[in-house]
Amino acid sequence: MDVRGDFIIVGSGIAGLRAAVELAPAGDIIVITKADPSESNTEYAQGGIAAAIAADDSAALHAADTITAGDGLCDEQAVRVLADEGPRYTLELLEWGARFDRDDRGRPALASEGAHSVRRVLHASDATGREIGRVLWERASSATRIRVLKNTLAIGVVIEDGKCAGVRFIDESGASGHAFGHTTLLATGGGGQVFRETTNPTIATGDGVALAYRAGARIADMEFVQFHPTVLNADNSPRFLLSEALRGEGARLVNASGKAFMLDYHPMADLAPRDVVARSIIREASRTEGPVFLSLRHLDVEQVRRRFPMIAATVARAGFDLAHDPIPVGPAAHYFMGGVETDLEGRTSVCGLFAAGEVACTRVHGANRLASNSLLEGLVFGARAGRAMTGPLRDADLPPPVLGDAASGASIRPGRMMSEGEIRDLMWTSVGLFRERRSLQDAADRLQEQQAALDGNLARDAPLDHKGWRRSSMVTVAALTATAALRREESRGGHFRTDFPARDDLNWKIHISDVMHPR
Repeated sequence: MDVRGDFIIVGSGIAGLRAAVELAPAGDIIVITKADPSESNTEYAQGGIAAAIAADDSAALHAADTITAGDGLCDEQAVRVLADEGPRYTLELLEWGARFDRDDRGRPALASEGAHSVRRVLHASDATGREIGRVLWERASSATRIRVLKNTLAIGVVIEDGKCAGVRFIDESGASGHAFGHTTLLATGGGGQVFRETTNPTIATGDGVALAYRAGARIADMEFVQFHPTVLNADNSPRFLLSEALRGEGARLVNASGKAFMLDYHPMADLAPRDVVARSIIREASRTEGPVFLSLRHLDVEQVRRRFPMIAATVARAGFDLAHDPIPVGPAAHYFMGGVETDLEGRTSVCGLFAAGEVACTRVHGANRLASNSLLEGLVFGARAGRAMTGPLRDADLPPPVLGDAASGASIRPGRMMSEGEIRDLMWTSVGLFRERRSLQDAADRLQEQQAALDGNLARDAPLDHKGWRRSSMVTVAALTATAALRREESRGGHFRTDFPARDDLNWKIHISDVMHPR
């Protein structure tokens, strides 16, 4: 089955939906989503959306906090766009009916989160992503010229005359087809499922990065993975994100003796940048040879339950009372700062192919994303990409590439195919919070062998089903991440090398791109 439209959007999270709203007056839109439109990383975003709307705040201050969190690698022009345009698009959500929490004067209630210098995070209890998704979906789906292909997986980019002309897909029955359009947007979210421990939903397998890479687009900064520090870590319970907003409201990390320890690791204590907090939890657990907990028992019980109803209900199912019990926590993979390299209008290095949201790399987050800038990024850059998609095709405004050497120490020979579980275990143990050359080299070698086998299968047009394509995305994203982490011989933000523990601006204050090389 082939379909045609003016614009193709792959993904139905905040970036894709905001782009759809922008595109609605301009032509026929086809939205391809691998599950239900409500199933995305946006849906799982608890904490909120950051925007400088308070009297004691400013875009300049928001930008400064973003740059500080980014550990010296943010693109300052991209940061200015995010901070300057954020209030406009956030207030627009309010105009469209977003039910953000209000203070006693009827104004949006603003929360504090890690590495923010003022309270600037708007929230809808602890389900902000769900509320933003609701508003945008209602807005986008009301357009008469939008068609949604549910349970449909994009598997390749169609290239005609050197330009993107759409995507190939398979539907839920396994039947294949093409979606053709003037321009195509990848808004597929992240790839946290390549790690054993993750906050991401099962659909977050990095499909957009894999699609773009196979199409020859530049991929950048894949070594920078944010590990959220506070994820429920209880036996026989699924991993569940415990929002940074909890610590913003006064929750404390404590060790098995009940001692609050974060001040021993950073002057901002529990509200230090996420990469610092995540590594501190591991170090404290190692030092004390015991678990680490998140404690809210010193806070007002009713306020805790009123502010965090979804989190309270979820931990209750695991046998804990959020307001009274110490909750066992540990880090998990949460967010990719890297992705498909784009300019500030979402254009990739492949003409006609755009990307926005977590799948994209505008370099706005640098080496470590500031809390609650992810929903803002999808909102701002989704809108900007949507506008640019209606214009004439032109090349992306990208800096000259610094291309990485992705060569492996291994002889590239297809070997036994690894299972998803094996890939996830390998990434968690070898490409996780603490990295070093030997384990990175082993991971990169093994994953590049997997990539070689995958490339061979694709070159022979070997048919893949949904499960096969899911695994192929995981292989590509994992191989890119491991290779990038091996290459960067310093520690910065979400990338920490025990063999190179210092930040090295002289040699590594650069963004490095990967591109597909013929094998």
